[in-house]
Amino acid sequence: MLQKMLENQYGITVEEYVKLDRFDALRGNGWLYLIANPSGREEEEIAELGKLAEHLRNYGDQNVPILLPTKEGNLIAEWEKNKYCVLANRQTEEQRKIKLGRKLAKFHERGRRVPFQIERSSRIGQWKALWEKRLEQMEKVWSGLLFQTPEDEFERMFIDSFPYYLGLTENAIQYLVDTELDEEPLETDGGTVCHERFTKKIWGPYSHYLIKNPFDWVFDHRSRDLAEWTRERYFRNIQTYDVELKQFFAEYQSIAPLSPFSWRLLYSRLIFPLHYFDCIESYYITRSEQEKKVLEERLSKILRQSSDYEGFLTGFFQMSGAPVKRLHIPQLEWLFR
Repeated sequence: MLQKMLENQYGITVEEYVKLDRFDALRGNGWLYLIANPSGREEEEIAELGKLAEHLRNYGDQNVPILLPTKEGNLIAEWEKNKYCVLANRQTEEQRKIKLGRKLAKFHERGRRVPFQIERSSRIGQWKALWEKRLEQMEKVWSGLLFQTPEDEFERMFIDSFPYYLGLTENAIQYLVDTELDEEPLETDGGTVCHERFTKKIWGPYSHYLIKNPFDWVFDHRSRDLAEWTRERYFRNIQTYDVELKQFFAEYQSIAPLSPFSWRLLYSRLIFPLHYFDCIESYYITRSEQEKKVLEERLSKILRQSSDYEGFLTGFFQMSGAPVKRLHIPQLEWLFR
């Protein structure tokens, strides 16, 4: 079916279908064609992501695919009642072990040279408002449950734990506000191409292909990616993450040393309990009983590990090699009591 769609909408003939983890892909003419879901995005936003991809390719990043227009010049193809976007890249296999910290720093350095205004994908300066909005929504749900008998174990855990995570969120917002008041951003603190959630596996490799998918991107401060990589690594293995953390930040800073503003923004994002918010919000969105059970177990684990997470926040600057004293980076006093 996808072969037919490519031929009909794009005039492209391919030789074979391949499944690359989260991608449906097709191979032909020395190219790899990735089929992406526009996920409700409009043409304008996709066009902006396409321009970002073109910019990064022009600056030498060959792992960024081209966003292909259809024969009619549209970036979204409609085929058999579905919508598709097609990303194309030359078939280059990346088999050697990559230094992810260095790769990400180079990606950010290219991304901050974008010569045009980003509107649709920008999250610059929006963290405080977004965090406050999420907190307000969650507090409403929590308040509504306070005077009822909990329906299940998840609800009981949520009711009991929310005041603690409310306090942690207020700490994150205050640390962010203080950072913006106290620190002068440097040139390197300008917006760059980031990811909604940057993790170790987001670029693959997918069967030896390294793919930087524009549909994963937002335009934001580089500390977003550093914080989300760190959070994911911590929760992946809370016993052994520290060695990987040290190495990653050393690699990153060998290309792009972090300013005091960057370190503090990064830290505010780690204080913000995104993992808790994601878990609670997902529970109230899903209708799947199986998914609810998984989320109940996840919340139970998050709560059991809350003191471990405080320990992680206490030791983060030391583990990541941040020159706290030299850069006068403040820490959360209550963590050290």
